[in-house]
Amino acid sequence: MSQLLDTKIEFLKGVGPLKAEALKSELGIFTVGDLISHYPFRHEDRSKIYTVSEIQGQEDIYVQLRGKIFPQGILGIGPARRFTATFRDGTGEFELVWFKSISYIEKYLNPGSFFLIHGKITNYKGKINMAHPELEVLTDDFNPSSLGLTPVYPLTEGLKRKKIESKLLTQLTKQIVTLPQFQVPECLPESIIQKFKFVSRTQALTDLHFPPNLTCLEDAKRRLKFDELFYLQLRHLQLKGNRNRVITGLVFEQVGDHFNNFYNNYLPFSLTNAQKRVLKEIRVDVKTGKQMNRLLQGDVGSGKTMVAMLAMLLSLDNGYQTCLMAPTEILAIQHAISIGEWMEHMKVTVALLTGSTTKKNRKEILEKLANGEIDILIGTHALLEEDVAFKKLGFVVIDEQHRFGVAQRARLWKKGQVAPHILVMTATPIPRTLAMTVYGDLDVSVIDEMPAGRKPIVTVQRHESTRPLFMDFLRDEIAKGRQVYYVFPLIEDSEKLALKSLMSGYDMVADYLPTPKFKYSFLHGKMKPADKESEMKKFKLGQTDIMVATTVIEVGVNVPNASVMVVENAERFGLAQLHQLRGRVGRGAEQSFCILVTGDKLSESGRKRIKTMVRTNDGFEIAKVDLELRGPGELDGTKQSGVLDLKLADIRFDESILIAARNEAVLWLEKDELLMQEESSPIRYELGKTPNRTIWSKIS
Repeated sequence: MSQLLDTKIEFLKGVGPLKAEALKSELGIFTVGDLISHYPFRHEDRSKIYTVSEIQGQEDIYVQLRGKIFPQGILGIGPARRFTATFRDGTGEFELVWFKSISYIEKYLNPGSFFLIHGKITNYKGKINMAHPELEVLTDDFNPSSLGLTPVYPLTEGLKRKKIESKLLTQLTKQIVTLPQFQVPECLPESIIQKFKFVSRTQALTDLHFPPNLTCLEDAKRRLKFDELFYLQLRHLQLKGNRNRVITGLVFEQVGDHFNNFYNNYLPFSLTNAQKRVLKEIRVDVKTGKQMNRLLQGDVGSGKTMVAMLAMLLSLDNGYQTCLMAPTEILAIQHAISIGEWMEHMKVTVALLTGSTTKKNRKEILEKLANGEIDILIGTHALLEEDVAFKKLGFVVIDEQHRFGVAQRARLWKKGQVAPHILVMTATPIPRTLAMTVYGDLDVSVIDEMPAGRKPIVTVQRHESTRPLFMDFLRDEIAKGRQVYYVFPLIEDSEKLALKSLMSGYDMVADYLPTPKFKYSFLHGKMKPADKESEMKKFKLGQTDIMVATTVIEVGVNVPNASVMVVENAERFGLAQLHQLRGRVGRGAEQSFCILVTGDKLSESGRKRIKTMVRTNDGFEIAKVDLELRGPGELDGTKQSGVLDLKLADIRFDESILIAARNEAVLWLEKDELLMQEESSPIRYELGKTPNRTIWSKIS
């Protein structure tokens, strides 16, 4: 059977060298196996034949009709050149039009012959027409019921230019699946197939392309989706198991003076139950002798950094240095300020290393780091450089980890003589299904509780016409002693984008809230680090009333006195970004507000994003809507990494299949971790057939 699947595509009837080269270069179809793995994205019911009278007044629908075609000739010149014909079926008529392949169509159409046509009905100047219909000359024995559900395959523009249409792929695939010797090796153990009453893989692939009915199509999809998700989860779990077997982890047995002194005497606020639960999970991990690889999820303001800080103190109690890497200089500075304040009365040395650190300071930091005088090093990508050497690195924290590449993260943990424990944090809530697929090899902790006393942020949408009213509101808030963030999408005006910029936006805000009565800070990505730090410090100390900024403040800026976040052109921001921006307020005991200023005309997705923000403060609910709107490939770098390169399954809609697949993968590895038993032979075959895909979420 493998001989058939390995047959080169050019040897199929109807292909030949030119078409074979196009299929290889455009779709990666080199063999028969590749062809049957190129799935249709939809099916059309070709058993239904419409009449012209039935489709009058319709548009943007695909229909199939039977009738005669009468060529009218070529009209227009240059780009407007087109060939037209009239289609008639006894109930009415409409125009067919071709803008390409005109000479071929002109020869193909015999006036008055019966044709079966299929295409999309459009409306032009009040009359229906059809452009570039599929054509088939009808014979006397034609039976429409024989057509049934017909597959439609994804194509590229390159294939279309070479006149390779979905119809060719349909013919080629039909040619394969109807062969008596068409049998596809099973990739699941028989016990799993029986448990879920799956059809065979051969039947599933046949029915996915050419289903006898919709029930068979759904059964085929269920089986093939399970296969995809089972192997994705199996590889995650194997990676985790291999890491636990191969990599020796540091053992942190001691809960000593650093941790106890800070926890009992200097903890600035009581931990939530969720923070305590996560801290307990970390303490269990670091005692096992296995390297910890834990993802810490928590909504903005939930207290992830405090948990990380306490975990780092555990490392110090066991004689190891720690480091925290952040994606931006602003966030690294914020962490250095916060942790420095927490450690003010502790015998703990904290240092900050970024690309802007002076040569003199850098040299001093590196010397102290190498001889063990620095306990906690906080920094940006600068921590990854060759000359950054720890005396004894034991614990690594990576904040907003999705902003770092895998190779970058690996370079950091390799700075320890023994693999350090890893805690990666994200303030971007990840829906359960995405976490299971992208981070299936990691242990996941969730802080799902906000600190006591936090009030939900009141979020409203406002239009340009109401600007005087909400500007009055800002004036009132400032009069109460509060502060305001005012965010613009751009630093400077753009000729291409009709968006408000920070430069012109400041003038607009200052017209309503003029200086010197109202004092301003500015923050954007092109500023020098020292200037950024100075502006942040002024705002944090309450020396300015309004922070005019770009989205550079999306993460890291923590000013409890700030009570209002205004976002201009809010419809142009993604949900995750809007949620992060909103999270800059609501950090104190006072009621906080988020004002989303939008245009009057919003796209459907833009309207849904704004409505979601107004409706809820729950980051996980927002993340779920974001996943539905954008799809898994656009979130968290998974499109670039290829980790969710799923052909059929969609984690937005297939959660039940995903959970079942993961559960089965867990159970199977529990009873046969090395896949050595006879019943695991289909799994061994499948894993050996396809190279193990890189799991881009892995940390070590």
